[in-house]
Amino acid sequence: MSLNIRRVVTANGENGKAKVWIDDVAANLRLNRPLVSSVLLWSTDSTPPDVSADEDLGARTLPRPPARRGSIFRIVEFEPGNAPDMHVTPTIDYAVVMSGEIDMELDDGAEVHLRAGDVLVQRAT
Repeated sequence: MSLNIRRVVTANGENGKAKVWIDDVAANLRLNRPLVSSVLLWSTDSTPPDVSADEDLGARTLPRPPARRGSIFRIVEFEPGNAPDMHVTPTIDYAVVMSGEIDMELDDGAEVHLRAGDVLVQRAT
């Protein structure tokens, strides 16, 4: 897996001006199942989120789906030959195909072919 993702997180400094708080390679890697891995970049527990805490919200171990009114920002890598993982969650999932191609399979077996640059919005599906 090649999830070598730089993440830069800003915060407000003591003077109220923006500063870089985290600048690293995201290390919260998870091997979800064969040929599928992900790295957590950030998460929130509420809307609006608490932005005053000093906790690295990308270092947590999180379930699927996120907390009620929360969010999870992760990058998922699907290697060729991975098996479908049908599931339904009460969430909206945003997917951006960064490179390569992938097929999105619906419950009835219909497929949509997605290429680099395509966006998929899944509404509780």
